[in-house]
Amino acid sequence: MTRRSKPPSTAGRPKDPAKYAAILNAAKQLFIEKGYGASSMAAIAAAAGVSKLTLYSHFADKDALFTTAVKCKCEEQLPPVFFQFSEDTPIRQALLTIGLGFYNLVNSEEALALHRLIIAQASQNPRVSQLFYDAGPRRVLDAMEQLLQAAHGSRQLDVPQPRAAAEHFLSMIKGGHNLRLLAGIGEPPDVQIARQHVEDVVDLFMRAFSAR
Repeated sequence: MTRRSKPPSTAGRPKDPAKYAAILNAAKQLFIEKGYGASSMAAIAAAAGVSKLTLYSHFADKDALFTTAVKCKCEEQLPPVFFQFSEDTPIRQALLTIGLGFYNLVNSEEALALHRLIIAQASQNPRVSQLFYDAGPRRVLDAMEQLLQAAHGSRQLDVPQPRAAAEHFLSMIKGGHNLRLLAGIGEPPDVQIARQHVEDVVDLFMRAFSAR
């Protein structure tokens, strides 16, 4: 069973939204370009155009900043509202929305670059890999599991093992496209091809887990 460690706490409501956004943008750029270890808080503050005091007033440490940067990147394409189950919304439509958001997330240039970086540095700094997993993939997987559990409870789906089903769904959405892009092979599929892929996965998932 996969260990679910608790991610480090992040700052609450930002004191200055503009500086908060500048810090996050600078952090994401430096983490991708230089890696976690080589991106100091001083360098991030300089790139964001803020003082170190301002930086630390928003984020307690670099772990908190990295975690928030990954979490915010995920929520750009997969806001929490996507996973809020409603019996008034057909489950197929909910799966399509999540599938398209997840597909666009994992195949975005930022996500691909960060994924490559994490893989390259995994053996030297497994703690950062854990931070990345907890802040990004695990959060999405947890939310997907909860949605499927709710759909099972309302009898919209028959999903006795929602965790495993969530992993199957997200893995199928990534498909072969994501692996090729991670390897630097080819170009991202156009919008029509991407949507058709997601619809095919959702239809397959519905056939496997439709309520009987």
